[in-house]
Amino acid sequence: MGAKKTCLIVDDSEVIREIAARIVTDLGLEAAQAENAALAIAHCRAEKPDAVFLDWDLPSMGALDFLHGIAEAPEDERPVIILSATENDPQQFTLARAAGAAYHVLKPFDKVVLAAKLREAGLIEGDDETLLSAVSQ
Repeated sequence: MGAKKTCLIVDDSEVIREIAARIVTDLGLEAAQAENAALAIAHCRAEKPDAVFLDWDLPSMGALDFLHGIAEAPEDERPVIILSATENDPQQFTLARAAGAAYHVLKPFDKVVLAAKLREAGLIEGDDETLLSAVSQ
């Protein structure tokens, strides 16, 4: 059996980080946290997480700065990026996608939304019934 997949949660809100960490842990992933883009880039370089759950609105260095920072890593070492935003702004998602964020969710998110996105990204397996059972515990 392989090592557990890991997800780095990057958000300046401790509450959001804790909620997202609890959800991804319940879904069988290991969770790590970073409160800003600089810490997240350093974590990605050192730990090479499988996924990053990335807030769009980060202080000082924003999500695009983070995406450009990890773009220097070899392609096979880059994590799957799930952008988290409070506004449904197509231009924002287009910019993020062009910079490497393959997926996005809107805040407020819940267990079902995050489980579906992680499954879509290939990070967890299971049908809807299995995932709903895992996240409702």
